[in-house]
Amino acid sequence: MTTRKGLIVDFGGVLTAPLLPSVTEFERREGIEEGLVIRQLYLDNDFIRLTEGLERGAVAQDFWNETAARRLGVEPDNLMGRIFAGLRPEPKILNLISAARRNGIRVGVLSNSVGVKPWNLYDGYDLESRFDAMVISERHGLRKPEREIYELTLEMLELPGSECVFVDDTQPYLLPAAELGMTTLLAEEPDKTVNSIQDALGIDLHL
Repeated sequence: MTTRKGLIVDFGGVLTAPLLPSVTEFERREGIEEGLVIRQLYLDNDFIRLTEGLERGAVAQDFWNETAARRLGVEPDNLMGRIFAGLRPEPKILNLISAARRNGIRVGVLSNSVGVKPWNLYDGYDLESRFDAMVISERHGLRKPEREIYELTLEMLELPGSECVFVDDTQPYLLPAAELGMTTLLAEEPDKTVNSIQDALGIDLHL
């Protein structure tokens, strides 16, 4: 089996638990209809464009909060943080990242960000020390699935796509990575994802 030299992972939904349960918890806390957040914020084309601007760093999180709050009928104060307050780290994947690095695999995180003020999604994860490359969309004015942000990640890892595995929980974000020669994996249940990553890397990380 081919041994690959690089592993690139998404953040939300890969290094963390799935996002949807946190959204559902928020709806219950706020006393709003279940499914409202998805319908109003993630299925509406106008709001999708606003979120894409947020991910590129062109829209402030506070403005996103205010606009989203009007749609949901809730208070805007730290809305992004409230929506994802239930998000938790996924220890099995984080442990795998550490083990991969100990075994000589270069690791990178490639994330579409949601702004960092007033709420920072990445607080407490110590990404700069855990990863060899950290590509956060708003820092570069790019977002997945734009090809350039994948190319940037490979450049920062100093590896070709053919030597890397890419893991994301969003199917459309896998295609550009595959076009660059990466082995792609859709993140699922953590144990299954861990096994799939080890198989794709061609190495037993002895977790």
